[in-house]
Amino acid sequence: MTGALTRLGIHRIPVPVPFPEAGGPANVYVIEEKDGGVALFDAGIGTKEGRDALHAGLDELGISTGELRRIFVSHGHIDHYGCARAAQEASGAPVYAHLRDHDKLTGRDRTARRLELYAAYLSRLGAPPRLLEHVRIHWQDALRMARPLEHVEPLPAGTILRFKRFSAEVLHLPGHTPGLICLWAPEARVLFSDDHLLERVSPNPLLDLEGQVEPTHKALVAYVESARRARALPAALVAPGHGEPFSGHQMVIDRLLAFYEKRQQRILELLLAGPLTPAELAPKVFPQAREHQLYLTLSEVLGNLEVLEAQRRVARSERQGRIYFEAV
Repeated sequence: MTGALTRLGIHRIPVPVPFPEAGGPANVYVIEEKDGGVALFDAGIGTKEGRDALHAGLDELGISTGELRRIFVSHGHIDHYGCARAAQEASGAPVYAHLRDHDKLTGRDRTARRLELYAAYLSRLGAPPRLLEHVRIHWQDALRMARPLEHVEPLPAGTILRFKRFSAEVLHLPGHTPGLICLWAPEARVLFSDDHLLERVSPNPLLDLEGQVEPTHKALVAYVESARRARALPAALVAPGHGEPFSGHQMVIDRLLAFYEKRQQRILELLLAGPLTPAELAPKVFPQAREHQLYLTLSEVLGNLEVLEAQRRVARSERQGRIYFEAV
């Protein structure tokens, strides 16, 4: 399958990631440009190991960072944009991302004011105060592993990107983040799926306030809709954000949606005993989870509750500053 990408002028560089939840090394795709040089789809993480892996991969291809012409970021997570600032400084290449993830790349999503918004909303979900400390540490790690960019160009849905050997359409497929984009190359039937679709790992539907008091981005609701859109594509090959390229994306999506439906059924069973906050549900749904994974598990539970709420299978109420869900 790697050979099919190479024939299209696409070269994959795996970049190590220091947290296992990511699903293995993050893929940087080096794509040959029409007028010489190359583009990057994602840039890897900005740790020393990440930078070394990216530079070693470029060296093996006989490419210098000065030959970078454009840098496209699939979404605003540090394992995908962490090296973008350094690559931009070395080459002068513009960095592109969907507008809804710009604040992540520029660091505006990690201000003291936004931390206060997360503290208030996590408290309403019933989360213990120590969870906010995990969020603060994660933000500190993000600044250490991903230097904020000063300027990011918009990358609207529907944009056609023309490369040396193929063209691709920008697809906005929110879910994993509000501004996640994929690239769809219809003639080659290749989907650059980044973290929207991984062969063996389910994408985390993360709580994302986007600077607001209440989230308007309902992560798993959006993800399911996006997954169904991706399922309709006649893709022959998927180039994911982690792991090897694979085929059979419809089977992978069907399995993933069935997995979520099973989890939602489990949540409904737990709610038969009476209303619970998302934080009360999280350890019951994920009894083996470690404390540092609480934000992930809480986000996952909230995402599934929002799907059930959209289906009118659960109802939300708020009392004494806590959000509860109950089966209906």
